[in-house]
Amino acid sequence: MTEEPRLSAREMIERLEPALSRARRVRAVTSLLSGLSGTAFLTALWGGEPGPLPGRTQVMFALLTVVCLAWAGYGGWLLMWRVPLFATDRVVAAWIALAASLATTAALAALAVQRGTGLGPVLAVGGLFVPAALVLAVLAHARRRALLRRARELDGRAPRGPAT
Repeated sequence: MTEEPRLSAREMIERLEPALSRARRVRAVTSLLSGLSGTAFLTALWGGEPGPLPGRTQVMFALLTVVCLAWAGYGGWLLMWRVPLFATDRVVAAWIALAASLATTAALAALAVQRGTGLGPVLAVGGLFVPAALVLAVLAHARRRALLRRARELDGRAPRGPAT
């Protein structure tokens, strides 16, 4: 008689945390605005050049514009979801960061080799950012797996362990 009604995983999560908390909204708006303003700035800078740019400069402008558009898309995607994401947002952000750091390191390394200015500093900086982004991606995936496992346990679909 004193037992509480059993809640589904969805009901439990909605009780514990709002579907779109204030911190998540701020993070989403920040990503969206940063991506859009970066895209606008790069497009204006690229289009405002008085003459044609060298091919590698145009590639770098395009790469940076794509990165900014990815962050804008991520922010817009976060704002559209009104359900618990089970850390999917962190996984997506980590993959964007990893792709951006890999692409930037590769492009700067190619540019350094072409100019003959020394590959060491580029690889040193890339050697910091790429592993950091990779660690964030691994941690985001682990957190997502843990949340999904817990949601299954709360729904009663997963075994609760050996009976004692």
